[in-house]
Amino acid sequence: MESDSSIRNVMLIEDDPEVRGIVRTLLTSEGFQVEEAADGRSALERVFLTRPDLILVDLRLPGLDGAEICKRVRAGGLDTPIIVISAAREEFDRVLLLELGADDFLVKPVGARELLAGIKAVLRRTAPSTRGFCSIEVDTRRRLVTNRGVEVPLTPAEYNLLNYFLRNPNRVLTREMILESVWGFESAPTARTVDSHVVKLRQKLEPDPSVPRYFLTVHGTGYRFVE
Repeated sequence: MESDSSIRNVMLIEDDPEVRGIVRTLLTSEGFQVEEAADGRSALERVFLTRPDLILVDLRLPGLDGAEICKRVRAGGLDTPIIVISAAREEFDRVLLLELGADDFLVKPVGARELLAGIKAVLRRTAPSTRGFCSIEVDTRRRLVTNRGVEVPLTPAEYNLLNYFLRNPNRVLTREMILESVWGFESAPTARTVDSHVVKLRQKLEPDPSVPRYFLTVHGTGYRFVE
């Protein structure tokens, strides 16, 4: 595996023993150490005890479901990357999952290449580093944003959007590009999803939100982040 394999410990939360076996075999062959759990409640206890480097969780679980696990992991202060997996027939709110703290989601049946690609992408996005602009500093490992040393509270979706802007400075980004990269799909119930989150970033991070210096609107297209 590539350098992403420096992150080794995966908590696999899946109630189907056959699926667990397949995923465990795949991940161990790629150099990961895998701990398994068949229900959400016991898995959550192990997550806080062992602090894994990645959580791979089925959306529908006995006890606590995947969405609730995301919520409780983030409420407990853990920044562990989380990938949620759901069956194609299941109805769920993708935006809500990201708001609760999921970093990505995949739909069953998931092929081996797709799963590994998803894991690598999430690990790259959450690799330890510090980025920033002006007086803003972003610790991507701890998912912590500070302004002159004072923490700026961001929702998971706001943080993911900020991180996407930081990785694409001085580039015109369409709303469709942002939705696909940050929310994981090409369309949303309303195009205002991106707009409303940009407004929130301006309110929290711009010196003067009414006259943006960093998060600029490209009229008729989308946005551009200027360092």
